[in-house]
Amino acid sequence: MTIFRPKVELLTDEYKKKILSEAMDILSTQGIMIENKEAQTLLQEQGVSNNESKYYIPEDLINKLKTYPPSEIKLFDRQGKEVANLSKDNIHFDPGSAAIFIQDLTTGNIREALSEDYINFTKIVDHLDNYVAQSTSLVYSNVPSSAQDWHRLYLALLHSSKPVVTGTFTSESFSVMRQLLETTRTSAEKLAAKPLAIFDACPSPPLMWSDLTTQSLIDAAKSGIPSEFVSMPLAGSTAPITLIGCVTQHAAECLAGLVITQLAKRNAPIIWGGSPAVFDMKHGTTPMGAIETMMINIADSQIGKYLGLPTHAYMALSDSKVPDAQAGYEAGMGAVLAGLTGINMISGPGMLDFESTQSFEKVVIDNEIAGMVHRLLGGITDYGEPFAKDILSDYDERLSLLSHSSTLSLFRKELYFSKPIGGQQVTNRETRDQWKSKGSSSARQRAKEIAKVLCQKPQRIEIDNNLKNELDRIALNNLS
Repeated sequence: MTIFRPKVELLTDEYKKKILSEAMDILSTQGIMIENKEAQTLLQEQGVSNNESKYYIPEDLINKLKTYPPSEIKLFDRQGKEVANLSKDNIHFDPGSAAIFIQDLTTGNIREALSEDYINFTKIVDHLDNYVAQSTSLVYSNVPSSAQDWHRLYLALLHSSKPVVTGTFTSESFSVMRQLLETTRTSAEKLAAKPLAIFDACPSPPLMWSDLTTQSLIDAAKSGIPSEFVSMPLAGSTAPITLIGCVTQHAAECLAGLVITQLAKRNAPIIWGGSPAVFDMKHGTTPMGAIETMMINIADSQIGKYLGLPTHAYMALSDSKVPDAQAGYEAGMGAVLAGLTGINMISGPGMLDFESTQSFEKVVIDNEIAGMVHRLLGGITDYGEPFAKDILSDYDERLSLLSHSSTLSLFRKELYFSKPIGGQQVTNRETRDQWKSKGSSSARQRAKEIAKVLCQKPQRIEIDNNLKNELDRIALNNLS
C-alpha cells in the first residue's frame, strides 16, 4: 500500500474560484475575438451578443456547458490497446510538437529538419518506455507545404504504434488526417470509441481564437477526437506580468474554447492545457525553462483539475541550445514539478531553445527523467508492520542484508532500473574504474549512442501490411 502520493499545489480552492470567476467576467464584459464563421453562428444561436468579431459569452452559458466535457480521456495504440488514462493525477509524457530545427545526431549541429529526421525521432520514441504517446515532433520542409500537417501524422502512424499528439496548421489538412486515423481504426465510430490522436489547438493571446484553430476545435469535436487547448499567454507581453493575472487570462481563453467545443457537440472530449511563459525582459525571449513559467503551468493545471478536466502542459523542456547541464536541470525540475502536480499529459521532452529544436540525445535523457518521476510518484510502500524490526533481527547472523529474503524479493519493486540499450544506459552508477574502462563517457555521449541504436531497430509492434498499403494509398492520392 502506498502511504502517500507526493503532491505540489500553488493555489487554494478560494483562489481557484476567484480566478474562474474573474475569467468568466472577462469573457462576459470584455469579450473574446472569434474569427470562425461556424463558431460565430453557434454562439449567435445561443443568444450571445457580439460587436463584429468580439463575442461576450455570458457566465450562465459557461456554467451550463462546463459540466459536459468528460473528466476522463483514454488513449489507445494502433492495435486498439488502452495505453493511457488522462484523469485525476495520472501522468503521461510525450515529446513536444512542431519544432522547426533538429540537432544533427552525427555532427551535433542545429539545422532544418527533414522527413528522415522525423522518422528517426519517431523510431526512437517508439522504443522508449516512459513515453506513452508520440508527437508530430518536427516540421520538415521536404514535402509540399500543403501536405506538412497530414504527412507528419501519416509517418507517425507508419513508424510507431503509439497514439499521436498532433494538430493542424491548415484547415484543409483535417479531413486527410481524419481519414488516416479512421482508416487505422477501420471506422469513424471505432476512432471515437478508441482515440488514437489528440489535436492541439492554440488560441492567440490575448483573448482570441483564430479561424483555423477554432475550426480544428469544431472538426475534432464532431469527430469525437480529443482537443487539447494550448493557450500561450506570455506574462509581461501578451498577458499581465503577474503570474496570477496570466493564469486568469489562460482560464478565460480555455473557457471560450470549452464553450465552442460543447456547442459544436455535447460531451466532446477536451484537455485543459497550455504552453504559457514569462517574457524575459533582458533578452526578449520566452523562457520555457524558467521557474516562473513552470509555476504558471502548475496553477493552470490546478484550474483544469478544479473543473474536473484532463490536463496538459509544456514542461520538461529547456531553453539551452544543447543537451548540457542547463538542459538537465531545467528538464528535470520541470518533469518533477509536472509529475507532482499530476498533469495528465506532459509535453516537452526532447525540446531545446524555446520549443524550436528537437534533440535526439535529449529525448533519450528525458525518458530517464520521466522514469524517475514515475518512481517518485509511486511513493513509499507499506509492506506491513513491523517495518524493519524483523529484518534487522537477522543482521547479527547474516552480517549482511544483501542476501536477506526481503532484499531478494523486493529490490526490483523498490528501486528504479532503466533498461540498457545497445550495452548503454544514460545513468551511470558504476565505480570510477569501471566507468574509465568503458571510455569515460558522459551521459550525453551515452544517450547519443542509444539513439543511434534505436534508429536501426524495427518497430516494437510492426504495422499490419494491409494497413500500411492503405495509408500509403491515402498519402499518394493527396500528394498527387
